[in-house]
Amino acid sequence: MFNKLKQYKDLRSQAKSVQDTLAQETVTAEKGGVKLIMDGNMKVTSLTINKDLSKESLEGTITDCINDAIKKSQKLMAQKMQDMGGMPGMQ
Repeated sequence: MFNKLKQYKDLRSQAKSVQDTLAQETVTAEKGGVKLIMDGNMKVTSLTINKDLSKESLEGTITDCINDAIKKSQKLMAQKMQDMGGMPGMQ
């Protein structure tokens, strides 16, 4: 039982380490006058919008930027996890 608790604590510690590492990383997505910056934990840290964009094009462009940034962030997360040797018990 104590062995399971230690494994759980180690897993939580490693997950926290990965989360802290990802918080220091950023991904950027730019499309049609919209620039979005997101950290590795998928938190939007910056959004810049060209004021000349029409409302119709703006909605689609922001959606595309968000989706692009999420994909980049997920790839970054997978790479960092692989670089750190993955999570114990997940192999």
